[in-house]
Amino acid sequence: MNEVNTKSPAVMLDHVSKWYGEVIGINDISLAIEGGVTGILGSNGAGKSTLFKILMGRLKPSQGTVRLFGIDPWKSTTPYRRIGYVSESEKMYDWMTSLDFISTLARLHGMSREEAVERSRHVLNFVGLGDVHHKEIGKYSKGMRQRVKIAHALVHNPDLIILDEPLHGCDPLARTSIMNVIRELGIQGKTVLVSSHILEEIERITEQIVILHNGKLLAIGNLHAIRDLLDQHPHRILINCENPRDLAALFISSEPIYGVRFPDEGQLEIHTNNLSAAHDVLPSIIVKSNQKITSIENPDDNLNSLIGYLIGGINHG
Repeated sequence: MNEVNTKSPAVMLDHVSKWYGEVIGINDISLAIEGGVTGILGSNGAGKSTLFKILMGRLKPSQGTVRLFGIDPWKSTTPYRRIGYVSESEKMYDWMTSLDFISTLARLHGMSREEAVERSRHVLNFVGLGDVHHKEIGKYSKGMRQRVKIAHALVHNPDLIILDEPLHGCDPLARTSIMNVIRELGIQGKTVLVSSHILEEIERITEQIVILHNGKLLAIGNLHAIRDLLDQHPHRILINCENPRDLAALFISSEPIYGVRFPDEGQLEIHTNNLSAAHDVLPSIIVKSNQKITSIENPDDNLNSLIGYLIGGINHG
């Protein structure tokens, strides 16, 4: 490893844009990422896949510079030896077992047959498929197939792992398994980029986020710090209960609550400018009401609301 690589971040973009005719894929993005897990958040069409394709050399930027470990990938392909990539839609050979599939790809990285099989067993165990590695991929569930793709991306022990919507279409058990794998990679010191359009998914994996919207970089940093900034915005808490009006009478006199609504039968919607403070007083008021509560939801606690608040803050700032 040369001197430049040890001191340069895994990913660095400087004023990178990509457009397709009149359509802008990403617009003037600058960021540097090194170590741990970073969530790339954005609605469909925000530019997440375009960003990843640029990093993987599948698309050339229309302007700006890209550096991977300090190297321009358009002048040298050496950085790609240190990258593992899971695309959203890559197909696999369903007639092969996962061990055969991954060891075959490991051979393409220059490993001997024995080394390839040993390394493939290791990564399949790491993603929780060690006990089914002799089963054909075509017989795997969606979540198992996603884990095969992750194992394939890890077989050559990369330093940078790029995962495009790895949780899409997986059942809850598979999602938990994949999240555990991603967190563990971050703990190991790998640089992991994982995209999603679901805020809750990224929150369970990492606090470090990049938010894209319409191809632009909307926010970068710690998710909890960004959430703290949002506490000054109005929030709703929706409670399903036996007697909403009685419960409302108890809430309306509490400090962080400034209004109530009854959107439907058996529902109370409380309004607050401080979501965390409202949740602090919630348990004692519910106990005091002596009512049966069937559910408590935060309708504003999603990516679209987060983006809406950030755009509002920019427009009014």
